[in-house]
Amino acid sequence: MTKRNHTILVVDDDTAHRTMLKAHLGAEGFEVIEADDGDVAVHLVKEREIDLVLLDLKMQRVGGIEALQAIREIRSALPVIILTAFSSVESAVEAMKKGAFDYLTKPVDAEELALTVSRAFDFDRLQRENEALKERLGEKFDFGQIVGASRPMRDLYETLALVAPSDATVLITGESGTGKELIANAVHQNSPRAGGSFIKVNCAALHENLLESELFGHEKGAFTGAGERRRGRFEMADKGTLFLDEIGDMSATTQAKILRVLQDEEFERLGGTKTLKVDVRVVAATHKDLDKMAKEGAFRQDLFFRLNVVPLHLPALRERPEDIALLAEHFLKQYSAKNRKDIRSFQSEALEALITFDWPGNIRELENAIERAVILCPAEQITLRELPPAVRQGAENAERPLVPRPGITLKQMEKEMIIVTLQKVDGNRTRAAQILGVSRQTLQNKLKDYDL
Repeated sequence: MTKRNHTILVVDDDTAHRTMLKAHLGAEGFEVIEADDGDVAVHLVKEREIDLVLLDLKMQRVGGIEALQAIREIRSALPVIILTAFSSVESAVEAMKKGAFDYLTKPVDAEELALTVSRAFDFDRLQRENEALKERLGEKFDFGQIVGASRPMRDLYETLALVAPSDATVLITGESGTGKELIANAVHQNSPRAGGSFIKVNCAALHENLLESELFGHEKGAFTGAGERRRGRFEMADKGTLFLDEIGDMSATTQAKILRVLQDEEFERLGGTKTLKVDVRVVAATHKDLDKMAKEGAFRQDLFFRLNVVPLHLPALRERPEDIALLAEHFLKQYSAKNRKDIRSFQSEALEALITFDWPGNIRELENAIERAVILCPAEQITLRELPPAVRQGAENAERPLVPRPGITLKQMEKEMIIVTLQKVDGNRTRAAQILGVSRQTLQNKLKDYDL
């Protein structure tokens, strides 16, 4: 949906302010409908195709809070931005709790208006795409806490929907912190084994002897300290799923035993002679290149082939930057609720810093950063100040190439700034506009002016 197809409802009993908003939004390419009170707004939402509402708090007949509640009953996902005087900011925050996307203080700044509206549409689009993708893949498919609407994640969802109902062995690859356990859990929850156990083992966390005991169990007296018989994880996962995390760290001896279970579905406990049969689906994960390790003799090639029946690769967060805002909002809600805080959003500079940071620790690092920010945040918005030093430093470094040089004109510098920013975000104009602090339409005009 382009801007020219977006319809915005402006609700304000101040005719002059409403006219000003209409002029600014019209210049940005939006279609604008006006309403002078909350009751008229509610009626229009029922009757017209509206994509976003700018809603004043103080009106004569029906106020903004009451109108917001009525609008959300009609269309719960419709983005609503509150307009309020500075003295009524507390009421605007109350509106945020009731489902408003954001608020703007009057008189509204044109650039801030454009950015907030653009951010609301971008976020709404990503959420709708995310939900539509999941619905298209089947209403019964449970994606759990997996968040993302980027192309790599769309491809992953489609593969998951095909693989999960089967009984095939799955190998999940990806850097540390990309969410491999979430994917493994989604495979289990959407399989015929969902009623069985989902058992997890971190192969890198245990010494070889302990890992074998953990996986296969042991008989009483099998080794010093084995005072009683103990079932292993394979037995516990019978009729269910066993998740072997960081399988690339497993010793050659244990690899051979795992291969036997995959081939014959049988094993013996440590210190035992009785052969046990199990029915287990194995999902393995690693941050290492098992194919390369197998070719170099560092990992059993036959086991690699057994594990790699269905490979699923999780992209690094830097490879899907369009998902960062969705993930940040997701963690913001999660940790605000956990810490009993009313934090509504991110300042634009903070969100830009999150989007442009490389996140070497991937989603886990982003989650930790948002949790930290929520704990440290004293107000309703997270600012740069609450973000980790590395993220703040990254934002500062991103600006350094754009420092004026002797002899460069203002126009040349502006053109260079646009080129550098677009390169940094792989040509994503919406993200580039957010980073540059302008509306997407303004950026489009600049690109035309500079013939870019």
